[in-house]
Amino acid sequence: MKLRQIQELLEAELLWGEDLLDEEIESAFGSDLMSDVLAFVREKTVLLTGLTNAHVLRTADMLDVKCVVFVRGKRPSPEMLEMAKERDIALMATKHTLYVSCGKLYAKGIPGVNREE
Repeated sequence: MKLRQIQELLEAELLWGEDLLDEEIESAFGSDLMSDVLAFVREKTVLLTGLTNAHVLRTADMLDVKCVVFVRGKRPSPEMLEMAKERDIALMATKHTLYVSCGKLYAKGIPGVNREE
């Protein structure tokens, strides 16, 4: 699924990264624990989180995550937007909860990340 389809599905506002909307995503991972993100996430994964601190973008950058979706109406700071631009990471914000957002993606065929993979 392309990032633009994820944006539509989650009724998300694109905060930055219009040129990345054609990136292909193969899985999704929702967490507020960046240690879990480090343990499970792989390339071509969209990260959904309610955290809005710089550690989220540093973690996403290390794992080559192309998009972070902030849930529950959370919005990143201007400093985070600049970090995302520097790291070429798309940012979106949705009003949906983490649970609902992940459920919407799963229902449309985006698998979650499993430890066994």
